[in-house]
Amino acid sequence: MGHATAQDGVRLYFEEAGAGTPLLFLHEFAADHTNWEPQLRYFARRHRCIAYAARGYTPSDVPVSPDVYSYVHFYTDALAVLDHLGIDSAHFVGLSMGSYSSLQVALNAPDRIRSMVLAGVGSGSSLEHLDAFRAQCRATAEQFETLGSVETAKVTREAPGRIPFLVKDPRGHADFYAALARHDAKGSANTMRGFQGGRPSIYTMTDAICRVATPALIICGDEDDACVAPSLFLKQHLPASGLMVFPKSGHVLNLEEPALFNEAVERFIALVEAGRWGARDPRSMAG
Repeated sequence: MGHATAQDGVRLYFEEAGAGTPLLFLHEFAADHTNWEPQLRYFARRHRCIAYAARGYTPSDVPVSPDVYSYVHFYTDALAVLDHLGIDSAHFVGLSMGSYSSLQVALNAPDRIRSMVLAGVGSGSSLEHLDAFRAQCRATAEQFETLGSVETAKVTREAPGRIPFLVKDPRGHADFYAALARHDAKGSANTMRGFQGGRPSIYTMTDAICRVATPALIICGDEDDACVAPSLFLKQHLPASGLMVFPKSGHVLNLEEPALFNEAVERFIALVEAGRWGARDPRSMAG
């Protein structure tokens, strides 16, 4: 346990376990570093595992200014954690917001990322509905500021992508939202307004994504409607990517199906480290 320092002085809390090739875990908006516990306990048997709380999520710092919550701040924060730990490059395992940051590292600092797991990636990317998505982000930010985290957690816990988790595991779902209710309301509001509502759509980065050589495993729940199309898009445009769809699953993939998630990620990383996860063979592509 400790703190790394971001480029702008924000302190980022992290925990680590195990030894070996490093894995960096990047959490989603509604989660924090603690939601990777099923993965840390599993992968620490063979890897050096690091999970950190993003800026705005205690015990990391919660900057007051909304101007320091952009997607650039978030992906460079991941690099700051690696720098603090003296790690040149790591396998990145992201969920949702964490997947977007992982992709940005692959786009902007490819030498720092050995591979990336992009789980629950791409919500809010639809160009047709982008204005509405950003308006909803602003409205949710206002809810955090006016109602607080406890009441906002009650409002958001039955979002469509969260229902499969509720159906499968009511106890786990309740624990997840009890944790969200303890999040810093100002940090959540700033993250929702700055990162979630301000990040570019992945559909505006097609040319750059096509040049990414980083091995990628894209994981999507088949009932996570907002992420199905973006996941397919990334599979079609990331040269060294594979796509896995979890049946009867929503957004919180690492907690909904921890055994399946761990198995998929473990196999992926083993193949990457063996040099057996390359770009798609052109002979497999339709003319």
